[in-house]
Amino acid sequence: MNAYERFTRRLARQPVDRPPNFDIFMTFAARYIGQPLSRYYLDHRVLVEANLAMVEVFNIDLVQAISDPYRETHDFGAAIEFPHDGLPLSHRPMLADPGDLRKLVKPDPVTGRRMSDRLEAIRLFREQVGGRIPIMGWVEGALAEAADLRGVSNLMVDLVEEPEWVEELLELCTEVAIGFARAQVEAGADIIGLGDAVGSLVGPVLYRQFALPYEQRIFAAVRELGALGRLHICGNTNRIVGDMVTSGAGIIDLDWMVDWEGAVRKYGDSISFCGNFDPVAVMLHGAPEDVYRATVRCMTSGGAGSFSAAGCEIPLDTPYDNLRAQHQALVDVGRGTVHA
Repeated sequence: MNAYERFTRRLARQPVDRPPNFDIFMTFAARYIGQPLSRYYLDHRVLVEANLAMVEVFNIDLVQAISDPYRETHDFGAAIEFPHDGLPLSHRPMLADPGDLRKLVKPDPVTGRRMSDRLEAIRLFREQVGGRIPIMGWVEGALAEAADLRGVSNLMVDLVEEPEWVEELLELCTEVAIGFARAQVEAGADIIGLGDAVGSLVGPVLYRQFALPYEQRIFAAVRELGALGRLHICGNTNRIVGDMVTSGAGIIDLDWMVDWEGAVRKYGDSISFCGNFDPVAVMLHGAPEDVYRATVRCMTSGGAGSFSAAGCEIPLDTPYDNLRAQHQALVDVGRGTVHA
């Protein structure tokens, strides 16, 4: 059974040889192939090479064009710094004043420097593994992109003091996300991940007003294009899991602090959850047996449609043996030979 078959059968709640591993890799993947982080962010060939290494060495069940949150932001015109071997930096919000919104020009994913680089990654993935391994593209959720353009602290104030202005900004961000998603599906993406981490920083009422409706529109467009949506909101989403289920995503990531068993019990018949052990305490700092137990716990309680992953990105210095322990746990769950 190849990874694409494993992915589609798991979504359909059909038997698989083992649950799929949908860990998110970025900095770890770059460092594993000996490349500085800046090249991973700026050169699609490095990103593709790193992801293919994750598949080959650690038995990951998808390749992914995710790298950082600043693809769209950069192509809007923001000044983003890329240290040689560090995380990208945005020192000053592009929308320093609400009036700056009038100056924004909607980027074209085909011509935008960084958005088009992601399209090139997906095309290269399609050439090399299309039909055998699921290909995941990525867009920023409207609220997350608004935070990237405006700054998180500024946006939190705007939600209360300038809600109409925020909604105007979210409309623009949604249009960009849908256009970017469309271009990625046309390039060969099977899955479109949507990152909306800011959603865990606002309460349920604000989430329903300023995040969920825009997620729903983006995922509706993704479905119309024939692809699957994956919703990723880092942090404690216990209070909004029920709302996330209505987003239209086919897979929903749950971070480690979320009640996995409770979410599966309540919504697992209608949605595939992905997660959700602690990427730091378990995957980075734990022993292989800790990773094994955590993986088994999630998959045995996750139901027939669940996918394995740490709650968020695999940390940079994760021990290789811990990733191997996750794979072994998935094999043993599939075989029914789990050990204590």
